[in-house]
Amino acid sequence: MDPDQLLEGIRAGRRAQVSQAITLVESTSSRHRERARELLAALTTGGPDREPAVRVGISGVPGVGKSTFIEALGTRLTAAGHRVGVLAVDPSSVRTGGSVLGDKTRMARLSTDPNAFIRPSPSAGTLGGVARATVQAMTVLEAAGYDVVLVETVGVGQSEVTVAGMVDTFLFLTLARTGDQLQGIKKGILELADVIAVNKADGDREGEARVAARDLAGALRLVRGHAREGEWVPPVVTASGLNDVGVDDVWQRVLDHRAHLTPEGLLRKRAEQQLDFTWALVRDELDQRLRHSPSVRAIRDEVRAAVLAGELAAPLAADRLLAAFDQDPDRATGDS
Repeated sequence: MDPDQLLEGIRAGRRAQVSQAITLVESTSSRHRERARELLAALTTGGPDREPAVRVGISGVPGVGKSTFIEALGTRLTAAGHRVGVLAVDPSSVRTGGSVLGDKTRMARLSTDPNAFIRPSPSAGTLGGVARATVQAMTVLEAAGYDVVLVETVGVGQSEVTVAGMVDTFLFLTLARTGDQLQGIKKGILELADVIAVNKADGDREGEARVAARDLAGALRLVRGHAREGEWVPPVVTASGLNDVGVDDVWQRVLDHRAHLTPEGLLRKRAEQQLDFTWALVRDELDQRLRHSPSVRAIRDEVRAAVLAGELAAPLAADRLLAAFDQDPDRATGDS
């Protein structure tokens, strides 16, 4: 599509053009990556002035009900007049690189909502299962007028650290009956979470959920210590995405956290995230250039065979590959 038409379609909120743009920023083709950079630069300048979208990262262990909760929350938000974009990162097979991309099937009602846009994306083996293009996809959605962007991660792991660095508020969903709460979700998650919700608090499990919430609140005090004056204290609440109970309360806690940040604090946080993202893009680009370097390709099989045969230690193998990359005549231009 003509770049001007694509840009116009995104700003008009047309779903087809939004999908095409996200496909473009997800592509690993060098030609597509160049076009994506040009598109993103145009989207961040000259567009209509809007309030920054509410960016929320949502994570939790597999089976916690993330997709059900997101559908309940998203449906409520669209009914209230919001436009909601959902970026759901599915794990990719380490053997084939394929992904099921089943999030739309788990959000059947929200996926047909005209004010919602759901985009399942393969993790493609990137750090922690969070797709490299998630940040750029958020930029596309915001330019298209989506004022709430929800990023669903694969599950507990390094992805939480990654997604926490690209959103305004990090929402962690957990369950009752997970054993020792502090051991079950590890100290790192408690340090990252801005809001914690014990999901599936319905029926006979409601009482257990409240006990779990109380235990988690105690664990937070142990991990974080006494809060300083003015410091945000992550609330722990209960909810049921399946029965749509407590979902409004969770969303209000997200808004409370955003208000706590203040507009100036939000701008500062996003600026710091952009700086971190800049270096992430540099590392990603260097990785791509290294993989496609003719000099590296020339010795890659030889180095691989030597390492597998035990004839070459990993540090020395890495040195040889980097030395070959340094000798690549086209390295500086990126044409390799």
